[in-house]
Amino acid sequence: MKKKIDVFEYTGQILNGVKSGVLITSKSDERVNSMTISWGMLGIEWGKPVFITVIREGRFTRELLEQNGEFTVNIPLDDSQKKALGFCGSKSGRDVNKLKELGLTLEEPESISVPGIKELPLTLECRIVYKQKQDINAMEKETVEKFYPQNVESSFTGSNRDVHIAYYGEIVNAYIIE
Repeated sequence: MKKKIDVFEYTGQILNGVKSGVLITSKSDERVNSMTISWGMLGIEWGKPVFITVIREGRFTRELLEQNGEFTVNIPLDDSQKKALGFCGSKSGRDVNKLKELGLTLEEPESISVPGIKELPLTLECRIVYKQKQDINAMEKETVEKFYPQNVESSFTGSNRDVHIAYYGEIVNAYIIE
């Protein structure tokens, strides 16, 4: 069962979740993948509620987003999913089926093709309405040195030379899985 919510009544919970880690779930064909993020924004663009996530160019999640154009944001309501967030933030979906390994339960979506995750019940269903690759030349020198060191290969899971692509997802549905 899903309890519909007004996303802006849950702004604090959503942004606090992002600060400590949430999952972005993407899907292409029958392949579903979740990745931990702790960078994201919630707002209004073109009169629509949006969640903006930034994904590095070399990530498997980015490949799925490019193929499908939809994603869910899966937000825990407590600290019980720290293991899942750690695992999904350190393993690539190219190499392992993270959701299966963790025993997470996919929840049928309502408005898009990408499922939610029952164990991270606050769910935003999003459809990409805009994307843009970040311009490394427009960033502060300190930011580039810290987050985009050119001498670190792109497969490294921490800071590396790949910049991020900002994906603006219109929030087409928001609910808590009960």
